[in-house]
Amino acid sequence: MIETMFPMFAALLANVTAQLLKPLFLMSRTKRFDMRQTISCGGFPSSHTSTVVALSTAVALVEGLSSSLFAITAIFSFIVIYDAINVRYYAGKNIQLTKQLINDLSASGEVEFSDPIYYEKIKEVLGHRLIEVIGGFILGLTETLLFYFLI
Repeated sequence: MIETMFPMFAALLANVTAQLLKPLFLMSRTKRFDMRQTISCGGFPSSHTSTVVALSTAVALVEGLSSSLFAITAIFSFIVIYDAINVRYYAGKNIQLTKQLINDLSASGEVEFSDPIYYEKIKEVLGHRLIEVIGGFILGLTETLLFYFLI
């Protein structure tokens, strides 16, 4: 049973590990500990990347590189990683820009923003920088290989 469920266990382990590492890496950079980072999007390492890389690696180890299942998980991984770097990252940048425009227009006094939507708290960090994705890739690959060869 462990062999057939290995891809799922590897992916979950990589995800949990990445999420638990986020507050530690943030603390090493900023000297402040924020436990909320364990459930946040964005940050180092990318849990999206570590999860899909672990899944693809585990499927490759169990099913082989020439299997259809590996091909499916590899394509799935590319899509998720591309989304994390590009689509979600730039969506976060658009949120930052929009919030800054609202602040600037509001400060000028020329426009009054009375609708509560302008004051909604919106998360700005949605995606990842390349280094965060590389960290997730290395984590997912390394952890899965270690897990596989230890069991």
